[in-house]
Amino acid sequence: MSTPYPFTALVGQEDLRLALLLNAVSPAVGGVLVRGEKGTAKSTAVRALSALMPEVAVVSGCRFSCDPASPDPGCPDGPHETGASGSRPARMVELPVGASEDRLVGALDIERALAEGVKAFEPGLLADAHRGILYVDEVNLLHDHLVDLLLDAAAMGASYVEREGVSVRHASKFLLVGTMNPEEGELRPQLLDRFGLTVEVAASREPDQRVEVVRRRLAYDDDPAGFAGRWADEESAVRARIVAARDLLPEVRLGDGALRQIAATCAAFEVDGMRADIVMARTATALAAWAGRTDVLAEDVRQAALLALPHRRRRAPFDAPGLDEDKLDETLEEFGGQDGDRGDRDEGGDDDPDPDPDGGPGGGPGGQPEPDDAPRVDGESAAQPESGEDREGGEPQPSGGGGGEQTAARAAEPFRTKVLSVPGLGEGAAGRRSRARTEHGRTIGARRPRGTLTKLHLAATVQAAAPHQRARGRSGPGLVVRRDDLRQASREGREGNLVLFVVDASGSMAARQRMSAVKGAVLSLLLDAYQRRDKVGMVTFRGSAADVALPPTSSVDAAAVRLESLPTGGRTPLAAGLLKAHEVLRVERLRDPARRALVVVVTDGRATGGPEPVALASRAARLFGADGVASVVVDCESGPVRLGLAGQLAGELGGTAVTLDELRADSVAGLVKDVQNSGQSSRRAA
Repeated sequence: MSTPYPFTALVGQEDLRLALLLNAVSPAVGGVLVRGEKGTAKSTAVRALSALMPEVAVVSGCRFSCDPASPDPGCPDGPHETGASGSRPARMVELPVGASEDRLVGALDIERALAEGVKAFEPGLLADAHRGILYVDEVNLLHDHLVDLLLDAAAMGASYVEREGVSVRHASKFLLVGTMNPEEGELRPQLLDRFGLTVEVAASREPDQRVEVVRRRLAYDDDPAGFAGRWADEESAVRARIVAARDLLPEVRLGDGALRQIAATCAAFEVDGMRADIVMARTATALAAWAGRTDVLAEDVRQAALLALPHRRRRAPFDAPGLDEDKLDETLEEFGGQDGDRGDRDEGGDDDPDPDPDGGPGGGPGGQPEPDDAPRVDGESAAQPESGEDREGGEPQPSGGGGGEQTAARAAEPFRTKVLSVPGLGEGAAGRRSRARTEHGRTIGARRPRGTLTKLHLAATVQAAAPHQRARGRSGPGLVVRRDDLRQASREGREGNLVLFVVDASGSMAARQRMSAVKGAVLSLLLDAYQRRDKVGMVTFRGSAADVALPPTSSVDAAAVRLESLPTGGRTPLAAGLLKAHEVLRVERLRDPARRALVVVVTDGRATGGPEPVALASRAARLFGADGVASVVVDCESGPVRLGLAGQLAGELGGTAVTLDELRADSVAGLVKDVQNSGQSSRRAA
C-alpha cells in the first residue's frame, strides 16, 4: 500500500482542513464538498484524512461492518452472536465516476435466486463505506442513476438492491466527501444539499508559499515513507485531538441564543428547508468541541455559516455560490447577546479553530498540487469589439473611431423554453433531453444479456425456459433455469446531448435591445441544457471570421460567462460560423461517438462579407443536413418587414426555424418535438 501524503504537511487550505476535521469529530455534520481549480490539494487532503480517523469496532467476519454494540438486525450476514468483535482502521472508499450500478450497490445472483431461492449477494461500495468515508472525485460528473442511488442511501442510511421482487437490504451510513472543478459543470441541487459543508479552494499567489508547496511535494515524491515519518508526531497530535473532541462533543451546550442566531442567519439568506439549520447547529457544536470548549460561541456560529450556507442560499441561475459576510455579521450582531450563552471560556481550551493543533508546519496559505490534466476554462473579461456595424457596400469602421463599436450587451431575464430534442433513438450518456436506450426507464423489450445481467426481463426469461422443463427433468414446483434462458430488459429513457450554439454577433445583431433579447434566449437554452444534463459548446461569428468561444464542456456556467462578455459588430461571416461548428462536431464525434448533437443557430439569417457570402453559407449549411445533424435556427429578425432568411437557412440545414417568441414554453403548445421533422419532409418532397 502506498504511503499517503500527511494531512498536517498540507500547506494552507485552512477552510478545507477544518471542514474535514469537523466531520471527523462529528460525522453527523454530513460530509464536505470541495470546489476549486485543478492542482489545489483537493484529493490529497481527502485521502490524507482517512489516516487520522479513529479505528472502528466491527463484528468479526461481517462483510457489512456491523457495530458490535448495536448490530444491524437486518444484516445479510446476520444474525450476529454477541462477543464476536474486533476493530479495523476506518475505510476510505473511492467511487469512480464511471462505476456501474452493481459496483455501487452490490450484485445479486438472479439465476440462483430464481432456481434455488438463495439470496447470493456480493456487497458493493456502499457496504464497504459503511461507518467510513465515501469519496467521489469529480462528483459533478457522476451519472444521474448513481446520484439517485447515493441520495437514497444518504437519506435512509441503508442500501436496497431490488431485482424482480428479490431484495437485499443492508445498513450504509457514511461520511460523503466529494471534490469537483466547477469549470466542468455543477451538481444537481438534490445532491448538493446532501453535503453538510462546502469549501472553495484556490492556489496561493504568493511566491514564497508556492515555493514551500513545491519543496514539500518533491520531498514526498523522493521518499514517501521518510517524509511521512518526519510528520508522524504532528499526525499523532491531530489524531489525539480528534479523539478528545469526540469525547467532549456530548458535553457541548448549544444554548437558545446560539440557536436564535442560527435560525436568523438561515432565514436572512433564504435557504431552502431546515437542513441548513440542523447542519449549522451540528457544525457549531463540533467547532466548540474541536476548540476544547463546552459552550458554543458567536464565532462558532459565524464559522458554521461560512461552511454550511454558501451552497444552500437562493441565487440567480449561473451565480457562483458565496455568502455576504457583512450581511452575516449584521445578522449575528442583531440576534446575538440575548442570553448568557457566551459563558466562561475554558482557560485550557483553544478558541482558535485552526485545524493544526500546534500551529506548526501545516500552516500558511497555498496548496499541495495534485496531478490533473483537465483543461481549464476561465471566465473572460469582455473582449474589445473589432469593427462597427454592417454598412451597405462598405467595410466595417475601424476600432477606435467610436461610433461603430458595440460593447457587450447584458442578457435579458431567462425564461422557460420549449423542449428541443434530437429525433430517433440514441445510446448516449444518461440525461433528460432525447429518447435513448438506457439502463433506466420504461421497458420496451428483451434481449440476451451482453456480459453481466443487470435488469432481468422476467416474462421473457420464463418464456425462454418453459419449453425445456421436461428435457431438464423438472419434477417439483420450481422452474429449472439455465443461464442461456436469462433475458435482459431493454429500456428506453433519456440521454444528454451536445448542444452546440452558433451565435451571430455581427453588426446586423448589434442593436442593444435586440442583442439583449438574443442573449436572454441563449441563456434560457443554457439553463435548459444544465437541467437536462447536456454538454454545451459555443461558436460565435462576426467581422471576418468565426471563433470557438467555448469548446464542448459540461460547464454550462462557463458558457454563460462567455455569452455575457460577447461583443457585437462587423460583417456577418455566416459560412465561417457554420464551417467552424461543423469542425467542432467532427472532433467531438471522435471523442464521444455515442453523444448525439443538437446545433442551435442564433441569427437573423443574413450573410455578408467576402465573395458570394450567401452561396457559401448555403453550401456550409447543407453539410449538416448531409450528416444528419439535428438543428434548429432561432430567428432573431425583427421589425415589420422580414426577409425570412432564417427560415431558408433552416431548410438548408434540414432543421426547423423558430422565432424568439415561439421559443418560450408558454407560447403555442407543442411547437418543437423533433427538430428535424420539417427537414425530413422537405427532403422527401425533393
